[in-house]
Amino acid sequence: MSDAYLYAAARTPFGRFGGALAGVRPDDLAATALTGVLAKAPGLDPAAIGDVVWGNANGAGEDNRNVGRMAVLLAGLPVSVPATTVNRLCGSSLDAAVVASRTLESGDADVVVAGGVESMSRAPWALPKPDRAFPARDVTAVSTTLGWRLVNPAMPKEWTVSLGECNEQLQEEFSISRERQDAFAARSHRLAAAAWDEGFYDDLVLPVEDLARDEGIRPGTDPGRLAALKPSFRPDGTITAGNASPLSDGASAVLLGTGEAAGRIGLAPVARIAGRGVHAVEPQRFGFAPVEAAERALRRAGIGWGDVGAVELNEAFAVQSLACVDAWGVDPEIVNTRGGAIALGHPLGASGGRLLGTLAKVLRERRERWGLAAICIGVGQALAVVLENVSDEVGQG
Repeated sequence: MSDAYLYAAARTPFGRFGGALAGVRPDDLAATALTGVLAKAPGLDPAAIGDVVWGNANGAGEDNRNVGRMAVLLAGLPVSVPATTVNRLCGSSLDAAVVASRTLESGDADVVVAGGVESMSRAPWALPKPDRAFPARDVTAVSTTLGWRLVNPAMPKEWTVSLGECNEQLQEEFSISRERQDAFAARSHRLAAAAWDEGFYDDLVLPVEDLARDEGIRPGTDPGRLAALKPSFRPDGTITAGNASPLSDGASAVLLGTGEAAGRIGLAPVARIAGRGVHAVEPQRFGFAPVEAAERALRRAGIGWGDVGAVELNEAFAVQSLACVDAWGVDPEIVNTRGGAIALGHPLGASGGRLLGTLAKVLRERRERWGLAAICIGVGQALAVVLENVSDEVGQG
């Protein structure tokens, strides 16, 4: 079996809900990310791409009918380049990379592009079909932006509470204070702003329309300012709009290939996909699921937490992120050193690709050998991927 390597990564800026990218169709965002990552390998013949695996959580509007294939066509790639779209909700683009890595390892292809897209701004309302013709009653349109919709009555009520309520329950379980959550959120904004100011994201992010930077970053955010915000889900709760990730729009992509494909791609690989883990729990405990997903990925990579030099954990909510970091016992200072989703944004289908691209660059920047990307997923799941830095920029760790 061949190993799967990451050669390049690119993404759009992440826009706020109703913000600068709200006028851009998700299939166009996807095509932009796809075009952008391939531009980093100008020597690669696009006809050599064995498959495109694309993540998307919604699929109810302009991202319908296999948005991965739509991205291939809109990007002007040869019509012979195939594509599929996968849906593991918030983990969709990380799942796309996992699927792509297995394709490479099995020998079914030697060059694959993986990525994902979400426009939460443009997610449509869904109008269910009536049970019978010509109903006289009113019909309610359901927003497809986020969370449960058209819920099957057979589902236990405790499974279908809001994502915020799920995380308030985690807060109770692990006694994670509002103060810790707000401090974590403020750190995310501070580190994200610093990363942009220092040029970290310049070669990872492609400007779209008039947006060149992630739109949700608030450089002046501090715990005191966050403490003034009202709870969003319970009158006496701890979760606010300030310590949770915002609704977002964006796309991401990674170029993957076997080691033998380096000459065809025209680049040297920067990281090897060394371990993968998936885990599931009760739907309402989804925020804690990355704990075991990460443990499984580390075991499959043959390493332990003492070997890990960098962690990219998607910050769906500060409370679930803190619960995971506490459970791992990892040094918090190696987690999301360039900001996280609370500041950068969380366009569901695109976040996993962002994690991989950022992690690979952080490993090179810090000269660390091993890193882990992990993401919680609504309805009780999580994914994790271990990367091994194979660039020249690696120390003895």
